[in-house]
Amino acid sequence: MTETSSLLLEHKHHPAHGRHAIVIGSGPNGLAAAIALAQAGYGVDLHEAQPTIGGATRTLPLTLPGFQHDFGSAIHALVPGSPFFSPLPLKQHGLEWIYPPAPLAHPLDDGTAVILERDLNEAARALDKDGKRWRNLFAPLVHNWKQLSSEVLQPVLHLPKHPWLLARFGIPAMMPANLFANAVFQNARTRALFAGIAAHSFLPLNAILSSSAGILLTAAAHADGWPMPRGGAQALANALASVLTDLGGCIHTDSPVTSLDAFSRDALFLCDVSPRQLLAISGHRLKPSFRQKLDRFKPGSGAFKIDYALSQPIPWKAADCLRAGTVHLGGALEEIAAAEYAVAAGKIPDRPFVLLTQPTLFDPSRAPEGKHIAWAYCHVPNASTVDMTERLEAQIERFAPGFRDCILARHISSPATLESMDANLLGGDISGGALSLPQILFRPTWQNYATSDPNIFLCSASTPGMAGVHGMCGYNAVQTALSHSLPLDLPT
Repeated sequence: MTETSSLLLEHKHHPAHGRHAIVIGSGPNGLAAAIALAQAGYGVDLHEAQPTIGGATRTLPLTLPGFQHDFGSAIHALVPGSPFFSPLPLKQHGLEWIYPPAPLAHPLDDGTAVILERDLNEAARALDKDGKRWRNLFAPLVHNWKQLSSEVLQPVLHLPKHPWLLARFGIPAMMPANLFANAVFQNARTRALFAGIAAHSFLPLNAILSSSAGILLTAAAHADGWPMPRGGAQALANALASVLTDLGGCIHTDSPVTSLDAFSRDALFLCDVSPRQLLAISGHRLKPSFRQKLDRFKPGSGAFKIDYALSQPIPWKAADCLRAGTVHLGGALEEIAAAEYAVAAGKIPDRPFVLLTQPTLFDPSRAPEGKHIAWAYCHVPNASTVDMTERLEAQIERFAPGFRDCILARHISSPATLESMDANLLGGDISGGALSLPQILFRPTWQNYATSDPNIFLCSASTPGMAGVHGMCGYNAVQTALSHSLPLDLPT
């Protein structure tokens, strides 16, 4: 789909409703909400403040001509298993997935790397004496991944359709990651691998629920891989937008919404925005008690991100790192835990845990011939103003000596820069809010996605389903809005 500053298509109103819906924000959840509404027969107008759709799933020329960088997400572990996205005809709308040979590499100081193989049996063999435990832990989740994803990507407090499967996930997911890894795995290499995946939660590894990301994302890696869209994350946003416009939806870019009063009071609003933004645009329409709930919602830690244009592939000590789309840089479990604990305490770690992707090893279309891109980010306290460039690049150099010599250009995104490019990323928070137990159990809405106004629903990553590119916050919010009308059935 070729995007213009404002893409306007004729509405195809269906007799099922005859109602009109306004969706605010074109991230994956906003696009999912708009598609679900259009499928249910609503006339849909989607408004995006930025000139390009996608929210954190945009691809932009951030460094030099010809280098296409992902602003936010680059690897999409949860899209193939998303109960809403997976049935959509995204391939027919231009989306092509690329699967790196290995989802993840975790280099260590001895010059080797622990590799997370996509195939569960191969992963078990590679993990040696921890292989049997790895297989026993993940096999039930991987073999029932479709059912598991449908359970975990909805409100925590719900009547499960697969209670035993959910318990197989939920009991270890509740544990602090450091305690879980030390109790389950014998080898320090396996513990380091799990710690890096668990650190995607942005939680200190001694916190309750910090194992959840490690277990969920590992199961996704073995079930579906961690793919990337050919051409960049923008291809996913464009495919979703194309589905929406085929259904008669209208997309308006460069169209910030500053007040819901600008629209008909009878319209249905699905808001892919942060709680703070919802406060700002809703005005008097929300009850004071609910406004207090929104105001109390706490953002999570921030991210400090650098996009690189490179003259060659990153020169890893461990050549196996070149097989992986994602590389985790942080050494042993104890070092990763110390870095994440410091961030949670509002401090800057000297050796931050770094998450890095290297798309052009597998998709050369993203850079001029022979050249490469990479992005890397580390966790920092929310709204931190500390320049992490030296610390972040020192971590890359530690495992890839000579990396700095490969840099042609860099684009640095501080937490403030990230927020300026996507207003949902408050203080650089890419998780939609702090993932504390109270905020996970009780998101800032009534009845999960509803607000105190019966026509206003929140559908961003600050709602159940949590952060990640899967669209279920948008889909679930529409289900709530249509709960007494035409619910949409998903396969189970």
